[in-house]
Amino acid sequence: MKKIYDSAAEALDGLLKDDMLIAAGGFGLCGIPERLLDAIKDSGVQNLTFASNNAGIDNEGIGKLLRTKQVTKMISSYVGENKEFERQFLAKELEVEFCPQGTLAERMRAGGAGIPGFYTKTGVGTVVAEGKERKEFPNRDGVPETYILERGIFADLSIVKGWKADEAGNLMFRKTARNFNLPAATCGKVCVAEVEEIVPVGSLDPDCIHLPAVFVNRMILGAPYDKKIEFVTTREREAA
Repeated sequence: MKKIYDSAAEALDGLLKDDMLIAAGGFGLCGIPERLLDAIKDSGVQNLTFASNNAGIDNEGIGKLLRTKQVTKMISSYVGENKEFERQFLAKELEVEFCPQGTLAERMRAGGAGIPGFYTKTGVGTVVAEGKERKEFPNRDGVPETYILERGIFADLSIVKGWKADEAGNLMFRKTARNFNLPAATCGKVCVAEVEEIVPVGSLDPDCIHLPAVFVNRMILGAPYDKKIEFVTTREREAA
């Protein structure tokens, strides 16, 4: 099977359609599949739902697709750094399903494992629990506690960014970029990855592989990247 493609557009060829649910990796601006998101924007597909920890910032990450009105629903945890997201949400132009961060990661992981749902205490007694099935389970002391049912996420497409991969598609993520890329990769029918470096098979320590090649269907070399900083923090230079 051919896994390495020359461009993001080629890697996504035949996979994109309107009304898709796409699981996207990344944490803030760290580990987001920039090249693949650009290719999705350029394709012109519409009415997309994204399951992602956040929506990037204005004009970065999924924020680019919000600008072009290609996204109609977000399943997200943290959305506080995107003004266009805020504007569309308050104007009722964008449907938002807020999901606690750990629950969102587990919903992706569950989908990847073929688990349709699971019970959790997170969100009980809040708006997160509205409309969801509730069930009581005894805790360690035998006292019943309320849990809510959360559904696994089964996406049409997964897009992720890796640090290093071999030619077979075994992936390594680096530090914070590992957040959400791993569970997002497993819950899609097809997974397309962009990576910073591709090495020959056998070059990676098997114990250091985070995502086995069996989960990766297509792959591109996305480098070089410009390092984007979400918050620039500086301090005044001390006087000599």
